[in-house]
Amino acid sequence: MQKYNLTLSLLIFSLLPPSLLAGPVVLILSQDDLKDIPSSATTTDADPAESLPEWDEFGDSDSKPEHELEPGSWSPIFEPDAVNSSTSESKLDTEMEQYYSAVEKMLSAVSDGEVGVMEESVAEIEELASVKGNSHAQSVLGFLYGLGQIKERNKAKAFLYHNFAAKGGNLQSKLAIAYTYYRQHMYEKAVKLYAELAEVAVNSFLISKYSPVIEPVRIHNGAEENKEALKKSRGEDDDVFQILEYQAQKGNAGAMYKIGYFYYFGLRGLRRDHAKALAWFSKAVEKGEPRSMELLGEIYARGAGVERNYTKALEWLTLAAKQQLYSAYNGMGYLYVKGYGVEKKNYTKAKEYFERAADNEDAGGHYNLGVIHLKGIGVKRDVKLACQYFIVAANAGQPKAFYQLAKMFHKGVGLKKNLPMATGLYKLVAERGPWNSLSRWALESYLKGNVGKASLLYSRMAELGYEIAQSNAAWILDKYAEHSMCVGESGFCTDSERHQRAHSLWWEASEQGNEHAALLIGDAYYYGRGTVRDYERAAEAYMHAKSQSNAQAMFNLGYMHEHGKGLPFDLNLAKRYYDQALEIDSAAKLPVTLALTSLWIRKNYADSFMVYVIDSLPEFYPKIEAWVENVILEEGNATILTLFVCLLTVLYFRERQRRNAGVAAGEVGIPDQPIEHAPPAPN
Repeated sequence: MQKYNLTLSLLIFSLLPPSLLAGPVVLILSQDDLKDIPSSATTTDADPAESLPEWDEFGDSDSKPEHELEPGSWSPIFEPDAVNSSTSESKLDTEMEQYYSAVEKMLSAVSDGEVGVMEESVAEIEELASVKGNSHAQSVLGFLYGLGQIKERNKAKAFLYHNFAAKGGNLQSKLAIAYTYYRQHMYEKAVKLYAELAEVAVNSFLISKYSPVIEPVRIHNGAEENKEALKKSRGEDDDVFQILEYQAQKGNAGAMYKIGYFYYFGLRGLRRDHAKALAWFSKAVEKGEPRSMELLGEIYARGAGVERNYTKALEWLTLAAKQQLYSAYNGMGYLYVKGYGVEKKNYTKAKEYFERAADNEDAGGHYNLGVIHLKGIGVKRDVKLACQYFIVAANAGQPKAFYQLAKMFHKGVGLKKNLPMATGLYKLVAERGPWNSLSRWALESYLKGNVGKASLLYSRMAELGYEIAQSNAAWILDKYAEHSMCVGESGFCTDSERHQRAHSLWWEASEQGNEHAALLIGDAYYYGRGTVRDYERAAEAYMHAKSQSNAQAMFNLGYMHEHGKGLPFDLNLAKRYYDQALEIDSAAKLPVTLALTSLWIRKNYADSFMVYVIDSLPEFYPKIEAWVENVILEEGNATILTLFVCLLTVLYFRERQRRNAGVAAGEVGIPDQPIEHAPPAPN
């Protein structure tokens, strides 16, 4: 069966009632969710933080390095220069040095395929975890038990070690536990952890606008490598980046801003570098580039690579706003709310700035207006109005708005309490936290040809609940097979261990809406790859992919109805699924035409030799699949497929000739039936 590559929409927003698809969860928000709470009639000029201390939505936005935001982060291994520059006064203690040494040895071992070194590193990690109680080593040990690497695959032990690590302050273990609860629909427990982790993420966001993050790159597109996406992730080696850098050196202000932007956030395969970003922004503002002015304001307000200076921050934001960069008004409003860089707090002026941004369709302006109405900052407290502002901001992709809606669903403030909804929104925000850097390191490893290290890093992210990481790790295992450097319980993975690990990862990805993963799960059950053959479960997986309008899944469901495998034998339903596959994907014309031909033969010539030939083809499919992909598709499949159709035609006429001969000899023949739904001739 031919494979189809369909585009999967990852995030969809609409206006009231909005439909939020945030990664794994489809979240529907309607008027019924609005809580019937009257607006407060009081206006507060006092500091509103006193009345709602736990909701300080204008908290200080900070720019701490990742290893400080996330204790136990592997950034000292992958980005030692950045860590050393930020920790010149405080060095790692002996225990943490041993921890990083063991993890680095483990990563090196999986890169080089040295199982003995891997065993040594795991023994060191286990000693730190069990004997010294190091929470970060406990987190890694939980990961190894969950993966089945050098340790027996044991989900119970993995969960136990992650619990120990989480209590010791390891945030990745908290994320892993939250995801475990989330998968089991234990929302009361999951929501608390995701809320805590989302807060860590939000505190690192920008004050004036949407904060871009390192989006995990899907390294495959269906069954093939996603070359287009990988091309855009090669950092300074990318041709497009080099052209941009050349233009910047020639004085192009827009190019200067883009390069500074990439370095500031660590985008397009570049390492985050605040010094380079500051240098490029400084050059761009000399030419009057307003977006660079705004980001200089952000840099000084957050102390990102420079000494925090709110006065300079206000100056740069004001200059950007005068250039009609309306998002800069949000930063100015923030400074007036907090009283930073100005004589005193001024809520009236802050509201005016937020309104200017919102009037020009800036998502940050809508978000900030939501905050001041939620807390009653210089205005009457109006939770419903705040909720409406947050909805508009969320529809525009403002992650802080997702966070606010999550809190409202969680606490039942303004919206009816809904823990599944709150959990899904918190999860969306939490996945933008500092642990997201794992995706950058994994991608760098893959681009350098180090699939073993990439697979391990993606597997670590997969455990934390990232669907793209689950998909990438599974794809590497399937694509590279024994060359994936997969390490099992006692050495390199056996075929069974590798298939089982890939199957588990695909299954988790399919739960989060990945239609390609659901399709592969169906294939695994159908052919018995990495699991026991089960046609009924295969049909369930195909139905899941079909629900997302996947043409291949519809074709497969039609095939199963045609042959009565896992689904009732029903030629009419088979035809319906084949037709739907063609409606969704015009590229399915040839296989659907052949399938409809098969249906017609089966309907009109049941129990004939031709039906026997057709039913025998699947037995040979696994053997010739590789040959078809490597030979036929390379040389062009039109000729071969035409010959195949000709063969079926010859078989048909031979069968018809035999029947006619039988009638002439006195046999009782079956008269030819009119072709009611004759399929079009194949091209």
